[in-house]
Amino acid sequence: MHGRVKVRTTEEERERKKKEQVLRMRAYRVAMTRIQKKRNAGELDDELLGLTVQILQRNPDISTLWNIRRECVLHKIVQLEKAAEIPVAPAADESAALEGEGEAGGDKGDGDKEVVVVAEEKPTAAELLQGIYATELGLTEQCLMVNPKSYNSWHHRCWTLEQNPQADWQRELQLCNKYLKYDERNFHTWDYRRYVSAKAAVPAEKELDFCTDKIKVNFSNYSSWHHRSLLLPLLYPNERHDRPMSEHKLKQELEMVLTAAFTDPNDSSAWFYQRWLLGGGVHLDEPATVAAFRCWPHKAQLGLKKPCPELAKIKIQLISGEQKWQPESWIPVNQEKTLWECTHSIDIDSSQAYELEVGGQRLKLAVHPTDKSIFYFVPPVAASSCSEELLTELQSQLQSCLDLLEYEPDSKWTLLTSALLMRAIDATTYHDQSLAHLAKLEQVDALRSGYYKDLAQRWTVELALAKWPQAAQFPQLFEIPIKSPKIPYNQYLIVADTVAQDEESSRSVEL
Repeated sequence: MHGRVKVRTTEEERERKKKEQVLRMRAYRVAMTRIQKKRNAGELDDELLGLTVQILQRNPDISTLWNIRRECVLHKIVQLEKAAEIPVAPAADESAALEGEGEAGGDKGDGDKEVVVVAEEKPTAAELLQGIYATELGLTEQCLMVNPKSYNSWHHRCWTLEQNPQADWQRELQLCNKYLKYDERNFHTWDYRRYVSAKAAVPAEKELDFCTDKIKVNFSNYSSWHHRSLLLPLLYPNERHDRPMSEHKLKQELEMVLTAAFTDPNDSSAWFYQRWLLGGGVHLDEPATVAAFRCWPHKAQLGLKKPCPELAKIKIQLISGEQKWQPESWIPVNQEKTLWECTHSIDIDSSQAYELEVGGQRLKLAVHPTDKSIFYFVPPVAASSCSEELLTELQSQLQSCLDLLEYEPDSKWTLLTSALLMRAIDATTYHDQSLAHLAKLEQVDALRSGYYKDLAQRWTVELALAKWPQAAQFPQLFEIPIKSPKIPYNQYLIVADTVAQDEESSRSVEL
């Protein structure tokens, strides 16, 4: 039986692992106890740093230990700065040695050899400081090899680089490339790359090329698509801000993403990106946009297209000729903070012209036929306008999706995307067909049936609001085309006196 490896039985292996776990737990508790004692005693020294290394190399997700390391690093930096301010005098033994060497040099003969004593150069404070930073960066690299998705390790690396005025950002970019070769979908690395590329002033064009290369390697890469969505609006801005980017580039992106989506129709990453492309763009710096407004002599209501938690910081004025009123103390009426109300005392003359100014934007107000109040209303926009070239591309993509559905009728991403394409082309013409796709999705993707029902209700109310200004009963009566306890776009309905849900029942809007 010699020379043959003994194979452990399952029970033996389980017992061995149990003993190893007990030993690791015991060592962990001893080390943590020692760390806490030293920290409480204010002993922020190299021993404490060494103790944290022993644990972090096995488990890099203990936030407390990273916090302790930062305390130690800051303490060492302060000590080095203090030492650098104090001039260092030569030591007594060194001075004596130099004096003795000088005296001996006077008596030496011609045959004696001269002995040169070279003093060992001590590292400067700057070199010691760089050594501290290098140690921290080295530790984070070791920890990231254990867990490449460790939040704490990535955060500590960012913190270390922020402390170092001589940080090598090009090296960090190479490190990102290295980790993305191991896992091109690691969103921690992509997030870190955005931070590093901003610090290294990498051109956005270069980042976009890098992103394209990664997508070509693997279409199923949410992080790469997301990174791309952040770069394109910067490189190809849309002047009207109704699309994520310029129409020419948008057409190219739609062609590329359709290829990716059709490569694997069941993969959601490309479909998500295509949905973003079909959206109306992101306006992070856009001020509060008014959807509806109504003002009576005693109070006013303001409906906004998007939530605005800080409405108090925006200047709101009611203007009539030379007269100006500034309603204050706005109170949110709904939880989303899209509907606001304030009380005031204003003498409204229906024969005068009024304007509403919100954040520098002026809107002309109309007189309400019921009670002579003044109001403003603009329906939500279902889709942005587009050029003939872009419209042709959207129609081509819709046809491709419909063709694919003939072979895979239950493909949920194709069903949803085709519905979104219909709305991007013409929300009114394709309204019934897009709702039919959502109804099919309720069956195909039953776990998200509530989402599809909500989406169908929103689209239906959007269409009704778009047609409302042409109705004979505008703005007194709005007929809701859905039956639901919660009405979407409720902030648009403040201009109506009555909101009717069906022929048998109606309710009055609280004003």
